[in-house]
Amino acid sequence: MKFQSRSKALVLLSDGTVFHGKAVGVHGTAFGELCFNTGMTGYQEIFTDPSYFGQLMVTTNAHIGNYGVKSEESESDTIKISGLICRNFSYVASRVAADDTLASFLEQHKLIAVSDVDTRQLVTHLREHGAMNGLITTEIDKLDTLKEQLQAMPSMKGLELASKVSTSEPYFFGNPESAIRIAALDLGIKKNILRNFANRGAYVKVYPYDTSFEEMESWNPHGYFLSNGPGDPEPLKDPIANTQKILLSGKPLFGICLGHQILALANGIPTFKMHHGHRGINHPVLNMETGKGEITSQNHGFAISRAEVEAHQEVQLTHYHLNDQTVMGIKLKGKPVFSVQYHPEASPGPHDSAYLFDQFMQHIHQTVEI
Repeated sequence: MKFQSRSKALVLLSDGTVFHGKAVGVHGTAFGELCFNTGMTGYQEIFTDPSYFGQLMVTTNAHIGNYGVKSEESESDTIKISGLICRNFSYVASRVAADDTLASFLEQHKLIAVSDVDTRQLVTHLREHGAMNGLITTEIDKLDTLKEQLQAMPSMKGLELASKVSTSEPYFFGNPESAIRIAALDLGIKKNILRNFANRGAYVKVYPYDTSFEEMESWNPHGYFLSNGPGDPEPLKDPIANTQKILLSGKPLFGICLGHQILALANGIPTFKMHHGHRGINHPVLNMETGKGEITSQNHGFAISRAEVEAHQEVQLTHYHLNDQTVMGIKLKGKPVFSVQYHPEASPGPHDSAYLFDQFMQHIHQTVEI
């Protein structure tokens, strides 16, 4: 039900820390792992990104909602975050092109949001102590019960979430008359990834996360794509095994974020949960093959082992993060296979890495007879 917009609300972290705020609209309680995004724009894309499933989003930009929402800018059909925590919430959409206000958008999707929170202090706490579970609530009178429920929440480590956001049935995207066919494994795919493929002349068939290699191969695709998505990659045994079969097929393969981690695991390279992850649209990455820096859009709480990449005889490090030197990209030596830990389809965000889609298409043209 709708709740009074200025009613009291609070944020409770699993370590007992409390932050006070005001309810934006919907009454209730939401649980999730707290994470923060430093982007100055793009809140609609963030809220609808399947990679954020199961997470409470803290926005570091001081103003949220001021330009409203536009239907075509959603990255999926529904809001995927568990809840929103922000500093200043605007109930007025000042952009002429907006379809609706953010307040109405959140209410339609029954998303609980808390504003007037000291997000600078909250983000500082998460940076110092690491990502952790938490809750946001307007049900302050039930706090003792909510604390018990919070303590019973599982950690994101070991949590398989791709099945929660993947399509249940295969579907197509793009022009059926296109000469190039790409089979995409949906681990939580963003719409703008599909647009980037279609804009480059590809016809994409999107498959559920646990689809077998044999079923995808029966469509006779020219290349394979492993999508982004939420949760820990290690429990995804079927996608890892099917990726190994894709590699044996010799066909081009491209992975983004969770797909990048699946490719690493398929090659025996382990992953690990980061202290607080990378989420924003200004992360600096070095392309080791060109020597150029790229400003990238990122959203991940897991990464792959750099030591294991550098020790691997068949895998080459291609990109790394300039702030903490974590792995941002790999490729298989002598094969048309590569992946990155960031989002070249960024929208909004920098387009420095859009060439990766072109690179994948070139691999297809060079490897497969079309």
